[in-house]
Amino acid sequence: MAIIIDKGTQTIIQGITGRNASLHAKFMMEYGTNVVAGVTPGKGGQKVEGVRVYDTVQQCMEDHPRATVSSIWVPPAFAKDAILEAIDAGIKTVVVITERIPIHDMLMVRHVAKEKNVMVIGGNTPGLISPGKALVGMLPTITFRPGRIGTVARSGAVTYYLANSLNLAGFGESTSVGLGGDPILGANFEDVLRLFQEDPETDAVVMAGEIGGVYEELAAPYVKEMKKPVIAYITGKAAPQGKRLGHAGAIIEGTMGTAQSKIDALRSNGAYLAETFSEIPALVRLAIKERSG
Repeated sequence: MAIIIDKGTQTIIQGITGRNASLHAKFMMEYGTNVVAGVTPGKGGQKVEGVRVYDTVQQCMEDHPRATVSSIWVPPAFAKDAILEAIDAGIKTVVVITERIPIHDMLMVRHVAKEKNVMVIGGNTPGLISPGKALVGMLPTITFRPGRIGTVARSGAVTYYLANSLNLAGFGESTSVGLGGDPILGANFEDVLRLFQEDPETDAVVMAGEIGGVYEELAAPYVKEMKKPVIAYITGKAAPQGKRLGHAGAIIEGTMGTAQSKIDALRSNGAYLAETFSEIPALVRLAIKERSG
């Protein structure tokens, strides 16, 4: 098993006729992802990599009613409408690759998604991968291999490093999820941790956060409730206050969102804290041993 996507998950791509989307549609299908259709308004009837393009998600769903996942590759100004269109058509998971979506747009999206019980991952996410099964997004597949450790991170690069560190130590990943780097996200750490907790083929979870926002602190109380161990790593310990580093959301304002506040919250709720990437595999091994003993 895996969370969110597996071999049987039917996926559509919104904005599929764009250069990046069409390129990564090819990569996703080559990996084994079941991409059943694409959507670009005004280009219905065309084909991309052998996949039919529809004008609307609703039209697409009439022909592919079992599709449950959509990935969004449209420009930021159109992202809100594309996400809401997918939600209204009955898609249950929306993976938003688009970055720099206006904050008020994402606040509306998050409100609607919560009402409709839809998981929105992103914006500014590299996507997610269940190694050996399916990929939605633009993660480099060579970095991942099948295993029993779940990972969830804000950063795409950190997601790759997590998998590489685990692989070199003899582990692999059940599913790796990139939450995204924009200030306002759809799904948060707790949402993904809950899915890993229920996945019988995930033994432990590695979560990697960064400065800015409070997503890590909000997830900390749930870590304490989990039966599976959580190993945490926080980047940006040396970041100066008020300076954005990398992602739009990676900025410290006042006493909120500091690396130390996140570390303290997670540690006090039972997470195993790694100071460096190289410590993560040893902590995974220790955590699994202690929980199983």
